[in-house]
This record gives sequence, C-alpha cells and structure tokens, in this order.
Amino acid sequence: MPHSTDLGIDLGTSNVLIYGRNRGIVFQEPTVIAKNRDNDRIIAIGEEAHRMLGRAPGSIDVYYPFKQTDISQSINFVGAMLLRFVIDTNGKHIINGPHVVMSVPAGLSDSDRRTLISALFESGARRTQIISRPIAAALGADLPIGEPYGEMIVDIGGAATDIAVLSQGRDILWKTENIGGDSFDQAIIKFLRRKHNMLVGEITAEEIKQRIGSAMPRRDRLYLDVTGRDLLTGLPKTLRVTSDEVREAMDEPLIALIQKIHETLAATPAELAADIFDSGIVLSGGGALLDGLADAVSMNLKIACRVADNPQECIARGCGLTMEKYSEYGKYLAASRKRR
Repeated sequence: MPHSTDLGIDLGTSNVLIYGRNRGIVFQEPTVIAKNRDNDRIIAIGEEAHRMLGRAPGSIDVYYPFKQTDISQSINFVGAMLLRFVIDTNGKHIINGPHVVMSVPAGLSDSDRRTLISALFESGARRTQIISRPIAAALGADLPIGEPYGEMIVDIGGAATDIAVLSQGRDILWKTENIGGDSFDQAIIKFLRRKHNMLVGEITAEEIKQRIGSAMPRRDRLYLDVTGRDLLTGLPKTLRVTSDEVREAMDEPLIALIQKIHETLAATPAELAADIFDSGIVLSGGGALLDGLADAVSMNLKIACRVADNPQECIARGCGLTMEKYSEYGKYLAASRKRR
C-alpha cells in the first residue's frame, strides 16, 4: 500500500495546481464544475467540465465557482473538487494522509476556509495549513522576502490580481483587484462584437489573446483566422483578426491594471518604495504570460519589471517549499490543523 505525498495546493480562480513534495507540479486542471440545474448533482469537474463550456444544454450549469462574487453558494461543490483532485494526485488507498498547505483566493471568509479545510480532511489529508497568496507567490518566485527590504509581487490570476508589498516576511500592503486574465478576454469579445458584429466565446477569446495578443506593439503584425457567429445574420463566419486589433482591444484593462499597481506604489512607505525602485516589480500568475506585459508596466511606471520563471506555478511551488524547507519557510504558514 503506497504512502501519501505531501501536497501544496494553489486553488486559483481559473486553475488548481498541486505541488508534490520533492516532485514539483503533479497536477493541473481548470477549477470548473458542471452540475445539473434541477437537482445540483455534479456531472463533471476540472478538465472534463471545462470541455463543456459553451457547449452544455440549458439544464446544465458550467462555471468557475471561485470567479463568483459570492462563492458561499458553491463552497460544497468546491469541496467535491478538492476531494477529486487530491484523490487523483495521491490515490484512494494510502497508509497516511498527506500534509496539505493550501493557498486560497483573497477575501475568502473564515467560515468558507473552515469548510475547505474540512473538505481536505474528508479527502484524506491528515494535516492542513493556510498560506497568504502573495507570500506563496513570492516564495515560488525566489524573492528574498525575509529581508528587511521592500519587494513587490503582482500575481495576475484569471478573475483577480493580488498586488502586494512584502518586507520581513509580512504583507505590508495587499490589495486584490477585480482585473485579471479574464478581463483581457472579455475586452476582446466586446471589441469583436462592436467592430465586426461577431460573437466569440471565452475559450476563443483566450486563444486569440495567447496566440497574437500583446501589451506592447509588435515589430511584425500577426494574424489569426477566428470563427464566430455573425450577429447580423446569425450564421457562423470566419474573420481574420490582427495583433494590432487585439492590442487595441486590451488597452482598457491594461491601463486599469497598471493604474492599480501605481496606486499601491503611491501608498507604499517611502523607504520600502525606494527598495522596490531598486529591485523592481515581479509578475506572477498565468496572466503574467501575456506577451510584453512586463515591458508595458516598466515603460508606464518608469521602474524595472520582470516575469517570474514559470509564473503560473509560483503559488503552488511556494506552498510546496514551506513543506520541503519547513525550518526556513514554515514560519509563513498559519497555525496547523490536524485531523481528529
């Protein structure tokens, strides 16, 4: 009978990533649920549910529970997700349950956190601990947050961005803004509707962003043939979209994101702000993968900015490091809770 692997879980708004002790990322799937609207029965979770987005009949709701303003209505379904993810990672038959370090969306209430912890225990965890998302992201990005100097991390998720100033292992400032990768997708959808009378779904918009989107002007213009629905005829049509159009479409959320970073810098104590101007801003999260984003932030704020290595893995990796190097990083974890 196999032993369990201790796990670090980044329960993000768009994806869940699980880090196995001394193994790296062992699991990654969308945090999507498909449920029957009439009886709330869960039909699919994760990648299987994600394939149903935009394709399910009206009797089935397919959604990202953590992208909702009030997730309390979905918290039991999130527990079911955790159960499946942990079992997929560790298996059903293990001698000892895993020690789990979990990062959860900012603003989650204490009662919802307790529900998630209970769900982890039900999935087989023997011990659970919580860590601040910015702290986890900074650890995963190899920032020296234990030093008496200021560091800024901007973690760009699907539905939200955490902007934090860290020093001596603490969150000096921490803001969560409702701007993320989804904001750029929605901007592309609105642009194509307004300019070309064509409707595309979220999956198509994300593909456009990833393949030809950029926060800065490109040296060479790129093209992508996109299929959507003609809003005038109601029929499918194919349109060639240019990278210049996509950059124009994303301008509004880009400006809003940079403005929020600027506001945080403006509220930062002078000494810590000076440290950040010396060391620069670090971007993490899947949204940081947008081409040219770090350059756009740097150009507008007149401060160095870089993207962390494997930015989408930073939080999960930071969770895992607290277990692998507990003597060094364990101090950043909330009090431990053990299964009774």
